[in-house]
Amino acid sequence: MNVSQSQWTLSGFGDEISPDPEVQIAVLQALGATHIEVRSAWGTNIVDLTEEELARLDGILREHGMGVSAIASPIGKVDVAEPVEYEVGRLARAIRAAEVLGARYIRIFSFYRSEDQTPEDIRDAVMERMTALADLAAASGVVLVHENEKEIYGDTPERVLDIIETVGSPALRVAWDSANFVQVGVKPFTSAYASLRPHLEYFQVKDARSADGAVMPAGEGDGELAETIAALREDGFEGFFSLEPHLANAHHLGGFSGPFAFGVAGRAFGRVLAEAGVTAQ
Repeated sequence: MNVSQSQWTLSGFGDEISPDPEVQIAVLQALGATHIEVRSAWGTNIVDLTEEELARLDGILREHGMGVSAIASPIGKVDVAEPVEYEVGRLARAIRAAEVLGARYIRIFSFYRSEDQTPEDIRDAVMERMTALADLAAASGVVLVHENEKEIYGDTPERVLDIIETVGSPALRVAWDSANFVQVGVKPFTSAYASLRPHLEYFQVKDARSADGAVMPAGEGDGELAETIAALREDGFEGFFSLEPHLANAHHLGGFSGPFAFGVAGRAFGRVLAEAGVTAQ
């Protein structure tokens, strides 16, 4: 995808299509994607794949000429009460997957809290853990991209910025999710773009309706995707746009759409791009 001199690259969460990597690749390539974001394969999460399974997956991707935009890890989608070492250990496995599959980015989160805790209660523990994760990433030559998942510490623009600025590592950047912002009552472009744009390095394509939080195809919700895409075009963003539709089912560790609904989501995003004057290639 070319936008003037900038390079925009389409990707997507393959396991939203099917557990089978062959099917994942076929659907993504039919939508014009050259990359895939790997969260699971054959029903197994990326951090739990064996060396043999990683090698098999790498072979399939290479056979079809498919790049890997990111490792969509579950790191940080646990209670902050877990020891620091627990997620650092899991990140090491995600980094190994990134090495085998040739990915630069690893998606992470910033921890859940118990019902009797406020975000302020867990801030110090979150920063300790995020710093440890960023230190390992920096030493390993990968970049962590933090997704603003609802109900974690970094679910609002202010707390996402707090994490990025407090950790202060080039190995920790922002993965933008418009739908997740809508689901916590935030108008993404209006309230988050200006503050987070300097740190935004990865874009997850999902939209949601503010009235009830329902996930919608891109441009059909209240995620201000048209305004955000136009602004990214104007300020020369370069990077990945990864389809994560969640149109059939969403749960704690991800979501599912199936091949048909995933196609609906891909075409809807294509219309958003076309309206912004962006042409896919």
